[in-house]
Amino acid sequence: MSDPNAGLVRRISRDDLKEIGTIAVEGKPYNIAVAGGSGKVHEHGEDHDHAGHSHGDPKIYAGYFEDAQVKDRPISDYAGDWQSVYPFLQDGTLDPVWAHKAEKGSMSAEEYRAEYEIGYKTDVDRITIEGDIVSFYKDGKPTKGNYAYDGKETLTYKKGNRGVRFIFKKTEGDAAAPQFIQFSDHGIAPKKADHYHLYWGNDRAALLEEVTNWPTYYPSSMDAKQIVSEMKAH
Repeated sequence: MSDPNAGLVRRISRDDLKEIGTIAVEGKPYNIAVAGGSGKVHEHGEDHDHAGHSHGDPKIYAGYFEDAQVKDRPISDYAGDWQSVYPFLQDGTLDPVWAHKAEKGSMSAEEYRAEYEIGYKTDVDRITIEGDIVSFYKDGKPTKGNYAYDGKETLTYKKGNRGVRFIFKKTEGDAAAPQFIQFSDHGIAPKKADHYHLYWGNDRAALLEEVTNWPTYYPSSMDAKQIVSEMKAH
C-alpha cells in the first residue's frame, strides 16, 4: 500500500491486514505497478525467495541498506553446531515448504523444490564453529581449519538489491579445509546468526561470483518439524 505523505510503500499482510514492513522510496508514491518478476524476494547468492526467521528491519533483510550501515562481524556471530538442511529437502521433509511458497509465489511447488535443490546442495552435512576453529563434516568425518577475518564484500544483484558476505581466511589447519569461507545470513552488522548460507573454496574472488548454490545451515538442536515451521513462517 502506498503512503505518499510519508514517502513509503507499506507492506500489509494479506492474512490479518497488519503492517509487516515498509520500503522507503523517493518522492510521493501514489501508484504501484508490478512488472514481471518470479515472486522471489531477493537474489542469492541471494537468488532465492528466502524463508527463515525474523531479521529485524525487513528493508535490510530484503537487501536495501546504506553502505554506512554495514559493519564488520566476528566469527563468534556464527559459533555453534549447525546442520545442513539439504537432507531434509532430499527426503521430502521440506515438501510442505514448497507447497506453501507455491500458494503465494508464481512458481509451482515442484519448481521451488528444483530451485532449492541447486541452492541447498552440499556434501557437508554438519559444521561446528568453536572460537576460530571451523570443522566441516562429511559422512561424520571432520576437516578442520583456523580462520581469521578477511573483510566484507557488498554484492549488488540483478534486481538492484544487495547482500553482504563476511569473509574469513584459513590461517592454519587441515590441507583439505578451504582457504576461504564466506557467510551470508541477510544481516549487515554484528548479531548472532540464527541460520546462515556458507560459501567455501580456495579462490576468494570466484566465491563472490557464486549465486546459485548456497548451502544453508540451521542449529543442530532444531528438529525437522521446527525447521519446517520456521521456513513456513515467512
